[in-house]
Amino acid sequence: MSLISLRQRLVERLSPASSWRPDGVPLRSDFDLNPDTARPGQTLRPAAVLVPVIARPEGATVLLTRRSDSLASHTGQIAFPGGRLDPGETAAQAALREAWEEVALAPDSVEVLGIGDGYETVTGFLVTPVVGWLTESPVVFPSPDEVAEVFEAPWDFLMDPANHRRDFYDPESGPRRWFWAMPWRERYIWGATAAIVRALRARLYGDEGEAAAAVDEDAA
Repeated sequence: MSLISLRQRLVERLSPASSWRPDGVPLRSDFDLNPDTARPGQTLRPAAVLVPVIARPEGATVLLTRRSDSLASHTGQIAFPGGRLDPGETAAQAALREAWEEVALAPDSVEVLGIGDGYETVTGFLVTPVVGWLTESPVVFPSPDEVAEVFEAPWDFLMDPANHRRDFYDPESGPRRWFWAMPWRERYIWGATAAIVRALRARLYGDEGEAAAAVDEDAA
């Protein structure tokens, strides 16, 4: 019952993947918590991430990765599979391709249900979250050059705003930087990944008078 409710909510409240446009406007950004931070003033580069929702009998989970420590940027951070678009790709095509390249998640095992709100990063990317539905436990093989670990976090944990907090760091130059974080066990989910999760939660449940009850129904 709960998995049926969740899948229906995702289909109804996300935008169809076919509605994606390369010149879309981000509705959320790293600057939401840092309005005084100067924007770079450049054309945003399109990127996409796959948010794989796994319909487990005991409750839905979301597949996440920990990036390799050998990468040039964002080393060790928790992320969704994803990256920049290749020429001619749609957001859904790029998200599925990147998931295959990073963790060998077979594209034909993922049903794309829709896309969430575009997200602008401080590094100049416009990231489109593509939500995928998996009816069976995925077999994954992380690419050692890109991914150090693959794990799943419970849907109900990620959707509970009690687990969302605002953290900060002080860079060597410039003002304090604020970001969303949602630590789960020994993993520290933060930055754009946490913000995308929070935006998805608002998209699905934000206008519900009994949002917490709706989350419980979907994830029970």
